Amino acid sequence: METELLVGTTGAIFILIAFIFNQTHRWKDDDVIYDLFNLIGGLLLVTYAFLLKTYPFLILNSVWALVSLMDVFQDLYKKLK
Repeated sequence: METELLVGTTGAIFILIAFIFNQTHRWKDDDVIYDLFNLIGGLLLVTYAFLLKTYPFLILNSVWALVSLMDVFQDLYKKLK
C-alpha cells in the first residue's frame, strides 16, 4: 500500500471511529478521547491532502484538526478545574 493511501485511510478510520462511538453514545462530544480521535484523524488527513496537493481537502481538514485541538485543550482544562 502506498504511504499516502495508508495515511489517508488511517485518518479516515480515526474520524469514523469517533463518529460511530459518538452516534452509539459510547463517547460524548465533550469526552477527551472523542476529540483526540478527531484530532489525530484530522492531522492525518491534513498530511494526506498535502501529499496529494488537494487544497480544498487540506483546508477542510486543517479546520477540523484545529477545532479538535481547541476541544482537547478545553476538555483538559475542565478536568483540571
